[in-house]
Amino acid sequence: MLRSSSTNIARRLVVRTYATAASPHALVLLEHRNGSIDSGSLSALTAAQQLGGEVTGLVIGGPEQVETVLAKAQKLKGLTSVLHSTSKQYASPVPEIVSPLLEKLLASGSPFTHVVSSHSSAAKALVPRLAAKLGVPAVSDIISLEHDASSNSTTFSRPIYAGNAIATVRAPSSIPIKFFTVRSTAYAAATSDDAASAELKPLDPVEVSDSPTEHIKTDLTQSDRPELGVASRIVSGGRALKNAQTFKSTLDPLADVLGAAVGASRAAVDAGYADNSLQVGQTGKVVAPELYIALGISGAIQHLAGMKDSKMIVAVNKDADAPIFQVADVGLVADLFEVVPQLVEKLKQ
Repeated sequence: MLRSSSTNIARRLVVRTYATAASPHALVLLEHRNGSIDSGSLSALTAAQQLGGEVTGLVIGGPEQVETVLAKAQKLKGLTSVLHSTSKQYASPVPEIVSPLLEKLLASGSPFTHVVSSHSSAAKALVPRLAAKLGVPAVSDIISLEHDASSNSTTFSRPIYAGNAIATVRAPSSIPIKFFTVRSTAYAAATSDDAASAELKPLDPVEVSDSPTEHIKTDLTQSDRPELGVASRIVSGGRALKNAQTFKSTLDPLADVLGAAVGASRAAVDAGYADNSLQVGQTGKVVAPELYIALGISGAIQHLAGMKDSKMIVAVNKDADAPIFQVADVGLVADLFEVVPQLVEKLKQ
């Protein structure tokens, strides 16, 4: 009788501590910059909605940042509520300063079953740290998910080996809180609805006085072009562009006439032709535009992993055996320095 009683008590405690199997509740980390929510976070919100339960957003920032972002977050489709915490320490947050707040939020008694984020640079530092602090695993860079309410398990798909294989990973019910990051190109960005009005709930910040790291400065590349990660058209250059000046003088006119963003291969970035913020590939940005033009890019596996999901791939390369032609929809074996000026003139006409 004592064993039976103890078992029943344990079961009741589990139900009270975590959400029931039939009601997943996701917490989506909403990253933002200059008053706008990052497109990757909007894709993460879309993924969170596929769990089939409640979705709560979390906005963290400095006093002047949060107010503008909250007005936009409140109107997002799919959000039932928005938690927000404001502190001067959160104006330029680092993982060591933000994680104590999330640890407190996700402690025993938390209603959240999933924590969702875009696969951004900030999330790559924060999410694994937070999962380790709570003693649970994290699944990164997922491209699909399926939640089984009856077993309270979630199955994810994620690319491995530079996208040449897809791994299927299942997080069972024994994991109380499931952490995962979302590849932004795999999900459409969540949209706003003027009729939506998610409930706003303030969170007291957790001040950190002994952080081993601090934010010094942020260097951003200013550009009037579309943001590389969400651009519908991208013109990318590789090592064949010779130098930074040639890279710019060749790609910019074509990008201008197309209204496209400019990208670069890792070889071009390492050679100093382009800023590393323009790198497309496994260790750069993963993109999936409507049109991707690869100029003088051989098509190394690292680069293909970042752009092969593009709807239309156009490649120009003098080497007929270049791997880029294996994924290109349109390929031209020619000298790009002859082709690009002609293409620009034709497009202007």
